[in-house]
Amino acid sequence: MISTRRTASRLIAGAVAATFALGLAACGDGGSADKAGQPDRIVFSILSAENQAASGPLWQPLLDDMSEEIGVEVAPNFATNYNGLIEGMRFNQIQVGWFSALPALQAVERSQGEIVARTVDSEGKDSYTSTLIVRRGSGITLDDVLACGKQYDFGLGDAQSTSGTLAPMTFLFGPRNINPTDCFRTVRSANHQANSFSIATGVLDVATSNSVNTVFLTRQNPQVASQIEQIWESPPIPESAIVVRGDLDPALKERIRSFFLTYGRGEGAEAERQRTVLAGLNYSGFNPADASYLDPIREMRLDQALREARNEGDQAEVAAIQTQLAELRARREVQP
Repeated sequence: MISTRRTASRLIAGAVAATFALGLAACGDGGSADKAGQPDRIVFSILSAENQAASGPLWQPLLDDMSEEIGVEVAPNFATNYNGLIEGMRFNQIQVGWFSALPALQAVERSQGEIVARTVDSEGKDSYTSTLIVRRGSGITLDDVLACGKQYDFGLGDAQSTSGTLAPMTFLFGPRNINPTDCFRTVRSANHQANSFSIATGVLDVATSNSVNTVFLTRQNPQVASQIEQIWESPPIPESAIVVRGDLDPALKERIRSFFLTYGRGEGAEAERQRTVLAGLNYSGFNPADASYLDPIREMRLDQALREARNEGDQAEVAAIQTQLAELRARREVQP
């Protein structure tokens, strides 16, 4: 595995325990269990580009349907950051959640998380892209950004964000040996929505975003969206996952899996209503998945770690990471 030192410095941001306590204190635990060991209440956590006021009405119909289908109350929790999401599941304050790819992988590694499904967007794609955005008409080009003249204020994503941090570091900055803190006048971290508003209002010059945020912004804040233009796009990134705690009652876990894999499928008025709910989230459904679908994220992390090891001249670490990368890529070659 990647060394503890590198993993910690690259992927764990700030005081995790404090963030977890603040973000989930109001949520409580997953409820008491009945005599069969099944909880009478589970918490479903969400962190998206939207704030709670915008996200709540979009997710609540699906969570209501989920509660009715699985026979257990489903309480929503809108996490304030990715660490809260991961640590909430680790300490069993969250039993199910919508996780983007990197936090989903960390939930698998650290929080007894188990992947039960992956999302499919409204066009039938199960991937999305990271983007770099500027204010429309600013004249700022990608070449200007990569010149690193310390003349721009830059908005990076949360440290745990797949598209806001990991992808641009892997595909854009890392290969050019660019450290954003050395490249820009100032660097600050925020979610995609906050970064987009900061670009539109001129608070930031350049920021990371993603293709999903573009869809929601265009739909809900077209005036803001019209003030933004994209100057870079990453290769495809695995879409988000539905993650459950692996120690949930097996029968309940299977009902949850079945709910997502059948939601919005089939014919008739009920299926049409469910598809309308999904359309509000910019989804067309959910596909089966397990932790192997996150292998591209593993590759991205290892790729960054390899560059760090080479820069530090740590040949033993270079060799270990190359072995892990070869194993991952060999596994990818045999997959259909």
